[in-house]
Amino acid sequence: MDLDVSLFVIPLLAVAAPLLGRLVGRWVRIPIVVFELLLGILVGPSVLAIVAPTEFIDVLSEFGLALLFFVAGTEIEASALRGRTGRRAWFGWVVSFCAGTALGWIIAPGIGAVVIGIALSSTALGTLLPIMRDANELSTPFGRSVMALGAVGEFGPLIAISILLGGRSPGAATVVLLLFAVIAVAAIMLALRMPQGRLHEFVNSTLHTSGQFAIRVVFAIVASLVFLSLVMGIDMLLGAFTAGIVWRLIMRDATEHDRHAVESKIEGVAFGFLVPIFFIYTGVTFDLAALLADPLLLALVVAALIVLLAVRGGPSVLAAPVGAGARERAAVMLMGATGLPIIVAVTSIGVDEQMMTSAQAAVLVGAGMLSVLLFPLIAMTLRGDSTKAPAQLRDDGA
Repeated sequence: MDLDVSLFVIPLLAVAAPLLGRLVGRWVRIPIVVFELLLGILVGPSVLAIVAPTEFIDVLSEFGLALLFFVAGTEIEASALRGRTGRRAWFGWVVSFCAGTALGWIIAPGIGAVVIGIALSSTALGTLLPIMRDANELSTPFGRSVMALGAVGEFGPLIAISILLGGRSPGAATVVLLLFAVIAVAAIMLALRMPQGRLHEFVNSTLHTSGQFAIRVVFAIVASLVFLSLVMGIDMLLGAFTAGIVWRLIMRDATEHDRHAVESKIEGVAFGFLVPIFFIYTGVTFDLAALLADPLLLALVVAALIVLLAVRGGPSVLAAPVGAGARERAAVMLMGATGLPIIVAVTSIGVDEQMMTSAQAAVLVGAGMLSVLLFPLIAMTLRGDSTKAPAQLRDDGA
């Protein structure tokens, strides 16, 4: 039996990432995902070649990505997608997608342009969520704007992938997506109408036993909706995101103690186990050697990063809180332009289906990784400065 060294190394890197974050945090606050990505690159084939991609770790990475979207779904409030912030977030995404596709047509005429448009219009909600949570920003006007941008920046690209890149005609793909939406709405209605009292009582009685009913239900909901989306030929992340919304509704009337206890357990599994595997493995699989071998590609990565900031970040400013100052608007722009998971997913589809070259994919993924490494750090620094100014007006949802 061949030993898989990644089973030993990746958990050590997952432990090292928060320790490095705490150490460096004495001087500058850097998101833990930055260290996870960099450590993955360090031990991957492009640098030390200690860890190589394996099927088992790839599966665990997919679970981590699914849980990222599940947790994102549990954090989304319906009000974030309605009113002024929601309307502007959706309008900004449409502008980003159209601008990205138009630009992509110059680089890769045909369906490849759609791949580039989707990549350039995405926002990494799953990546931003832990950053916003750690900074206690989820309930602030700034946090609500970023969460709306993230939700739209994940949901919009997933819909575009399902309709335009799913292997069906756009008409047939739309019908399938509408069917999934009907099933998702039915699941949401069931969550709204199911008896809450007895369910929450059972959840409470198993919080500290081997039963762990709440966690088992979470995995059952995630597995069911992810499986359904895969069977229907829809991106699995739509299923994971919907599962998070369903679970949030199921627990809406539970006591604050029980909600926090369950959330803590879910976060322990997600951010303590599977999510770090996704980010570290993303670093492992990143083809840094190909970029280093061609100086032109490295220059294109920087250019793509600037394009990402313009195409996605520019329209994101539309969803900034009412009365936001220049620093806060710049922070919103940077957070909106932070993208990676969707970029990885859509470029993989593009390469597999020969819609784009591997070099083009490497440039876009490289830009996405740099956006995760740089944009949140700069944004939260600006945000820290902006909070020293007089309190901003809150978004009234008008």
